[in-house]
Amino acid sequence: MVLKLHLLDFSFSDHSQTRKLLCTLFIAFIYSDPQMMMTGASHEIAPDEFHQIPRVITPFPAPKLSHLPMFQGDHKESLYWGTYRPQVYFGVRARTPQSLVAGLMWLGDEKDDDGKHVMRHFCENSQDLKSFGWREHNGVDFGRQELLDQDMILETSFVKSKEGSLGYGGDWSVRINRINKGLNDEVKRTVHLFFYLTDEGGNVLNLGKNVLDLKESSVLASGSRADVGNWQMHLKSEAHIDAHYCGFKTPDIVNLSDAVQKNLAVQENKSGRLQLSDTSEDSSSIYVFQISTTTQSTIDIAFVSGIRGESSHVEQRIMSLTGSPLSSLLEEKHIAFDAKFKECFHLSEKLDSETLMVGKAAIGNMLGGIGYFYGQSKIKAPKSTQAKSEDEFLLYWPAELYTAVPSRPVFPRGFLWDEGFHQLLVWRWDFRITLEILGNWLDLMNIDGWIPREQILGDEALSKIPKQYVVQIPSNGNPPTLLLVIRDLINGIRAEKFNKEERDEILSFLDLAFVRLDAWFQWFNTSQKGKEMGSYYWHGRDSLTNRELNPQSLSSGFDDYPRASHPTEDERHVDLRCWMYLAADCMNSIIEFLGGKGRPVTVDYSSTVKLLSDFNLLNQMHYDHDLGAYLDFGNHTEDVRLVWKEVTGEDGRVSRELVRETFGKPELRLVPHIGYVSFFPFMFRIIPPASSILEKQLDLISNKSIVWSDYGLLSLGKTSSLYMKYNTEHEAPYWRGAIWMNMNYMILSSLHHYSIVDGPYMDKARTIYEELRSNLIRNVVRNYDQTGYIWEHYDQTKGTGEGGRVFTGWSALILLIMSEEYPLF
Repeated sequence: MVLKLHLLDFSFSDHSQTRKLLCTLFIAFIYSDPQMMMTGASHEIAPDEFHQIPRVITPFPAPKLSHLPMFQGDHKESLYWGTYRPQVYFGVRARTPQSLVAGLMWLGDEKDDDGKHVMRHFCENSQDLKSFGWREHNGVDFGRQELLDQDMILETSFVKSKEGSLGYGGDWSVRINRINKGLNDEVKRTVHLFFYLTDEGGNVLNLGKNVLDLKESSVLASGSRADVGNWQMHLKSEAHIDAHYCGFKTPDIVNLSDAVQKNLAVQENKSGRLQLSDTSEDSSSIYVFQISTTTQSTIDIAFVSGIRGESSHVEQRIMSLTGSPLSSLLEEKHIAFDAKFKECFHLSEKLDSETLMVGKAAIGNMLGGIGYFYGQSKIKAPKSTQAKSEDEFLLYWPAELYTAVPSRPVFPRGFLWDEGFHQLLVWRWDFRITLEILGNWLDLMNIDGWIPREQILGDEALSKIPKQYVVQIPSNGNPPTLLLVIRDLINGIRAEKFNKEERDEILSFLDLAFVRLDAWFQWFNTSQKGKEMGSYYWHGRDSLTNRELNPQSLSSGFDDYPRASHPTEDERHVDLRCWMYLAADCMNSIIEFLGGKGRPVTVDYSSTVKLLSDFNLLNQMHYDHDLGAYLDFGNHTEDVRLVWKEVTGEDGRVSRELVRETFGKPELRLVPHIGYVSFFPFMFRIIPPASSILEKQLDLISNKSIVWSDYGLLSLGKTSSLYMKYNTEHEAPYWRGAIWMNMNYMILSSLHHYSIVDGPYMDKARTIYEELRSNLIRNVVRNYDQTGYIWEHYDQTKGTGEGGRVFTGWSALILLIMSEEYPLF
């Protein structure tokens, strides 16, 4: 089919909206996505550009992986509804761009500066809650979460059922248990819960007739949608509850808690009671139901769909999803979760109950943190689009993303390099979920083979990120960890961990994915290559900054980990070189499995693997014989400091600021910072087992004066001049000493490897492995016992959890450490 696009000769000075709309329409056409949504203009496109879409926002021209047959039919329907809103304490939606959306809020016991009770809605990284998180979740149709708020526990459970359901995706139910903690039943404390419902598609919501007296009728709301047909939502409870409601016309969910607070304040001023107004605006698009209780109580909210008259057995289905039948169903799911946990991870005979609890929280929170997002990424406008300022950006095509997230309160969105580590855990639970998530990420690839490293899709995701991190830069990459998972799956096939049907599904996925993976490798191999054959460096470091002590390399994933002091094209980054080795080796393995005949390949992967695994060449480029360590190379001096200076601003005002000053002359050399980056050749097992250099790595790893601690390995050695140094006045050290689980897992994995392959250092590797593994498990379990959380990173001197709470992205790898499951190379 040939598309002819005829354009009218507008006067372009005032038609940015029209131009952007037509560009987006064209992208929607070529990407064949019927659910694409239009958004407003964000970029001025000059008339001479109008005949083409900028390459950076042009989708990769290949069939979408998410359209594979394995992701359709029963699989797709089984995953339709879920707790796919990780950014809120509890929320339900469907995997469709314009879904029916439900969620829970409640009033906390403390008050803010204005004297108002704090509304709990979006997950916060604060001490407001003593702890929260999924205790169990199977990723498909069941989850149980506990939220500990002062002297009260809210337990939220979610379960789905296809029994008797006629609606797509089946019926589902939410149970909210309010449990007093430390109080006897005679103590009366009123708790105000707010359950809300909205339809993103604009379909009418009908309010139940007896919301104020749910003993008469349990219907909260009803409606009709193209996907699930006629639906109803019911509330059942044996407890004494006081119910109120309010309907709003257009508040977005991001600001819903503010709208509810205002309504409550007006009513409190009128009547002295903290209750909603029991009114609704015309054509309300969202309903909020207040449920107030003074005692321990259980509240069940059931959703049934596909209602077609009396034959739909609505009452019977409601009964099966509330009360005692729901209790029995939840118990069945709990037993099944426990059984699958034992089957997947084989921990019951190895570890104590406290450690098992942490392991279940790790997988439960990982699966419970999977979200569905829809929107358009903001991409920095290339110079070729004649952007008038750095603030201008282009909109990527509208896209969906099904993905796990690093942390619900801090990073409730997709991160490319995090996702590879996430899926090392998830595939062992459900490899089909992993394949679909990998497919969603690869579908985000543009025509050049680039994937935006951070996915901020939709208003809720945008609300949780600082503005400066929203726009993605198309020259910057991120470690290709998805290939780490693919390599692990291939090795799983080799180890016969999959039956024939499962093996065929994985190979079918790889067959369609190959062209995208090949383009992704080629993007790295061209855009991130260094001056010398076999060298690479992370692009995107700021060579002009006078604010950063050491210019960050955000694209590497290691942010402030010290690199060469003066960024230039002469840099060689040892971590990226090793990632490229892994990528080439993975691609070579795929070709071996699938066969290379008739398959377009842009790179001779076998030769690339040989080049990047050349031990002598690696040592020539990156090995420091004096330190016994692998190091970056670049234009570097150690004599760089942040000093206070008086700076005159554009307004003429003088202020004191920390400014970077160089006191020594930089020169091309190895960069003398030992830390995680130094151990990449060890992690990727490029070092021969009999090499004396391997012993040097083992000595560095176990050296208490450098990276060893009783809690795990430090990200940067204590010998580094930048150990625990601020990078700017306000940027605290991040990868400059703290203990991170993903790199500890990778190093531990290689310690395990070198402890079982023949070589003179087997016993030494085994001793270090066992001690490091024990230290990591003990510290994570201790912190979980004390705080109720698995943390983003851990303090290098005390082992205390730091950074983001509920960081059950890659910190959940502690479960694979417990079960001694490691990727093979």
